[in-house]
Amino acid sequence: MSEQRIAVVRTQEPDTTTSTTGPTGATGPTAAGIGAGAVGGVVGAVPDTGTGADGGAGTGAVAVAVAHPNIALIKYWGKRDEHLVLPRTDSLSMTLDIFPTTTRVRLAPEAGRDVVVLGGRPAEGEALRRIVTFLDLVRHSARLPHRAVVESHNTVPTGAGLASSASGFAALAVAAAGAYGLSLTATGLSRLARRGSGSASRSVFGGFAVWHAGRPGQDTKAADLGSYAEPVPVADLDPALVVAVVDAGPKAVSSRAAMRRTVDTSPLYEPWAASSRDDLTQMRAALLRGDLQVVGEIAERNALGMHATMLAARPAVRYLAPATLTVLDAVAQLRRDGVGAWATMDAGPNVKVLCRRLEADRVAAAVREAAAGGAVHIAGPGPGARLLPEGGR
Repeated sequence: MSEQRIAVVRTQEPDTTTSTTGPTGATGPTAAGIGAGAVGGVVGAVPDTGTGADGGAGTGAVAVAVAHPNIALIKYWGKRDEHLVLPRTDSLSMTLDIFPTTTRVRLAPEAGRDVVVLGGRPAEGEALRRIVTFLDLVRHSARLPHRAVVESHNTVPTGAGLASSASGFAALAVAAAGAYGLSLTATGLSRLARRGSGSASRSVFGGFAVWHAGRPGQDTKAADLGSYAEPVPVADLDPALVVAVVDAGPKAVSSRAAMRRTVDTSPLYEPWAASSRDDLTQMRAALLRGDLQVVGEIAERNALGMHATMLAARPAVRYLAPATLTVLDAVAQLRRDGVGAWATMDAGPNVKVLCRRLEADRVAAAVREAAAGGAVHIAGPGPGARLLPEGGR
């Protein structure tokens, strides 16, 4: 059976929003068109018979999408091509059922610039640049020059190592593709989301997903086509991830800057990357046979190894805070007490603990005590990115 293509039936909305233009390019709306009465696309499946735009996007075309963050169990750390966002190694993740991002994209053909609103505030600086660059990519693919009004609401702390960019760009990819009339397979949406944020390629899918790095040395088109995420076969695991937010603030060093520094200067990076390839092979086998203990053991060593590469960078990148280490000690104590619990950390101080769903409350209680007042959340495997029906709910 051929892969199903996502088609979007859009409704039209009067183009009543205007914008002001500031020195950085796009600024917030000056009329009440954003955030009220959002109209989403209606998703349908049609055979995979073609590529490109469907030619139906028009004035005021609107699409609303939701996506969830994913937590990598085999980490993505290091790019071989920054422009195409091609990773050096494959990675594997679990999409969560908490912390969704909802994004609304409306075409504004008469506007001179894109309008981007994040969490109710006009985007600026690097955040604005990344979104406008992403929209330029969608416009090029759709062969449609229209500017857009983007409103996005994140329920996960941004820039804290909790995969906010994954849910953010996955939602933007689905909503922008819908508004601009692109008809893409899930694989195509994964490639598109990757260009905004590498980990977003995995949030297109629910449950467990692997992001293929592709083969080095290919020409640009082949390299782009070869790097995408897809679902991973998994036995009946019934897992949970307990998320300990020990610091919800933004990181002092961005993931992109830390990744670049680590790859360029850390003597531990290449050995970790080689071992990560072996970790992936072993984890896929463990997932297929439903062995959560082995999955957890691999995830923990892979994450600790990634942080070791950062500590060995010149100068070092240190995301682990004192509270992080306290939570890691609590996880080790849980295992000594006979509870299956294994930690993983992304580029930030916050800890995620993999465990069985039946033991999640006990793990959360131990982690909450160790986190000294930090927020603790329990997540299960979540859904993939999707368009919302009319009304955006």
